[in-house]
Amino acid sequence: MAGTLYIVPTPIGNLADITHRAIQILKEVDLIAAEDTRQTHKLLQHYAIVTKTISYHEHNEQQRSEALASRLQQGSNIALVSDAGTPGINDPGFRLVRLAVENGIQVISLPGPSAFVTALVASGLPTDEFFFGGFLPARSGARRKRLTELSAIPGTLIFYEAPHRLASTLKDASEILGPRNAVVVRELTKIHEDVRRGVLPDLAEHYSNSENPRGEIVLLIDRARDEVALSDATSQDDIGILIARFESEGLDHRAALKKAARELGLSRSEAYRRYVSARSD
Repeated sequence: MAGTLYIVPTPIGNLADITHRAIQILKEVDLIAAEDTRQTHKLLQHYAIVTKTISYHEHNEQQRSEALASRLQQGSNIALVSDAGTPGINDPGFRLVRLAVENGIQVISLPGPSAFVTALVASGLPTDEFFFGGFLPARSGARRKRLTELSAIPGTLIFYEAPHRLASTLKDASEILGPRNAVVVRELTKIHEDVRRGVLPDLAEHYSNSENPRGEIVLLIDRARDEVALSDATSQDDIGILIARFESEGLDHRAALKKAARELGLSRSEAYRRYVSARSD
């Protein structure tokens, strides 16, 4: 019988952020495929795990995937881990998972840490819709083009960014996207965890006048807004104005309320409370 491929998330900083099930799987599998075996050994040593490891990273992913898939077909159980967080999320893993699926090998994905999700829920930005874009292009021209392509997405934009590029990325984002609310989250779950909130121009100015920050960085940017609707919706009646507008465009009341809440960055319950309050005044 073929073995099983386990996708095992690992802590993004604090070693305590790992599930009991993840530890159990890492102890029981025949082999751990790790992005960086040296980094993974720190985690394994901390939890007294002695399972054999093998490297699996972006430079050997194609060749190593075929070898690992062969071992799975022969009955080995293998755990796939990255340096931090969930494998396959802006990390190697896709090719191995695809090969396993194509060959009828069972793939079991464990829940666990992911830096962009952890940052999103703490950001204060809308969480009902979001777009994760990994790393933006390193060159300004390509980066500005990509930001322009993403500018109309009606959800929170989330990116990973290198410390030495953060200031220039914020500058480009400010010029392309305007004064949107944004959050820079750094060193999640670690001793020097830092969350800085503001509008893009202010964040761009702050980081352009300071030393390059250190550590892993998540950049979150508020969704595109309907500027005309928002300019007309500045009073207590703002939610009612938007709902009426969206209903006139063909949405039913429930869908119009949901869209109005999204445009204003409100939860649906808060949007409904404001709507009821406005109608009773």
